[in-house]
Amino acid sequence: MSHFATVKGVSTFSAEQEAQALRKAMKGFGTDEDAIIESLTKLNVSQRQQVLITYKSTIGRDLIDDLKSELSGNFERVIIALMTPTAMYDVHELRRALKGAGTDEGCLIEILASRTNEEIRRINENYKLQYGSTLEDDIVSDTSSMFRRVLVSLATGNRDEGTFVDEALAQQDAQCLYEAGEKKWGTDEVQFMSILCTRNRCHLLRVFDVYRVIANKDITESIKSEMSGDLEDALLAVVKCMRNKPAYFAERLYKSMKGLGTDDSTLIRVMVSRSEIDMLYIRREFLATYGKSLHSFIKGDCSGDYRKVLLRLCGGED
Repeated sequence: MSHFATVKGVSTFSAEQEAQALRKAMKGFGTDEDAIIESLTKLNVSQRQQVLITYKSTIGRDLIDDLKSELSGNFERVIIALMTPTAMYDVHELRRALKGAGTDEGCLIEILASRTNEEIRRINENYKLQYGSTLEDDIVSDTSSMFRRVLVSLATGNRDEGTFVDEALAQQDAQCLYEAGEKKWGTDEVQFMSILCTRNRCHLLRVFDVYRVIANKDITESIKSEMSGDLEDALLAVVKCMRNKPAYFAERLYKSMKGLGTDDSTLIRVMVSRSEIDMLYIRREFLATYGKSLHSFIKGDCSGDYRKVLLRLCGGED
């Protein structure tokens, strides 16, 4: 369990008691939303799975079906997300992003650029089991050109996860990136992809430092001027995740709430999927970057039970 989680689970709990409490919250006239929020946010994802099974064995009903029939809107979406095992939740989101109405490129980029090799491996396994086609097949049939190639590369989960920095290679990689972009007319996008999607994090951080010296600008500036659209977004996400993953998620949250309307899909996905990993870090980055707490942003942007449950996932006010 991460020290930077806001949802840690409880050290001792009775799955049977929680199952009964949830049933009681939904039985009869009206629904006790507060009891549902209370129960599900104090437990972690593996404890919720135990409750799910116990609910079925002791009550003879399906907890997910019951929740779906009692709840609605974004509140229902968060609660169902909380009830879904981690890898499976990513799988559902990727499938929705690929096969829903229109492609949700932002979701594809966010998940594939930020997950570890182990997480990607589990996603691939579960995706195939759930849908019969591979994640790669669906990416290939639903996206195109260089953006497709970057997603396919990230979906292999084959990045070097070591910490070794090869100084000579770092110099060479930086030079390669410079020659593939700033230095030539047109851009050799494959060079960017193969270096940014396969090298280890420590090595890339060194490459970015060397690049700044050679090109006299930051790698992100070059990506912005050399690329556009989804490909630009994807490579920027990779760089941001390598540099500071919590800051990347803080930005995703900020963009999901600032301006008119809320991108609820992103807000829900980031709050649910990071609550047991690095939400405290994300909160810190959010405050440092935007001068307001994540808590206050959610409070001002959402309402009702939806707001209540998101604030529980956020943890405290900063």
